[in-house]
Amino acid sequence: MRQDEGVTDTTTDARSGTGGLKAFNALDTVAAQRALLACCSSSGWARRVAGGRPYRSAEHLYEAADDAIAGLDAEGMTQALAGHPRIGERPTGHAASAREQAGVVGADAGVLAAIADGNAEYERRFGHVYLVCATGRSAPELLEVLQSRLDNDPQTEERVTRSELAKINRIRLARMLADLAAP
Repeated sequence: MRQDEGVTDTTTDARSGTGGLKAFNALDTVAAQRALLACCSSSGWARRVAGGRPYRSAEHLYEAADDAIAGLDAEGMTQALAGHPRIGERPTGHAASAREQAGVVGADAGVLAAIADGNAEYERRFGHVYLVCATGRSAPELLEVLQSRLDNDPQTEERVTRSELAKINRIRLARMLADLAAP
């Protein structure tokens, strides 16, 4: 999906910062893919999104990112999920994950233990890390979501996981654009 028709100079977006989209569109392919891999660790996703430049708006970028998530094969999903630590664990070297899981910091030990147990059960059931958009959510809320998702069948859970990944990517893309816009 190319977005090059009708590209305008209007790159100001409240979620991306002035100039962030223009700066992203101007990156060479390798630099764009590197920036995207900081948002999602699937190389196929990063190639597809970088290949869709230039984008007319941040929303067009987010839609292309969503489409790329929907089109990931099993290997691409494995790569994408590998970039996310378990909910409730202290993410080292993952500034974005640490920021996103801020609601877990200082949580009750019983809730953290229940999340750890739920993570293990989830991984046994579905074969990958429990992924949820944790931004703005408390540990008890994340535990409740985890417990409810354990009832999903594998096909439903795959759709939910892709949806959660798309939400996380949108947040990270907005931050990326804001960072690119910073002086």
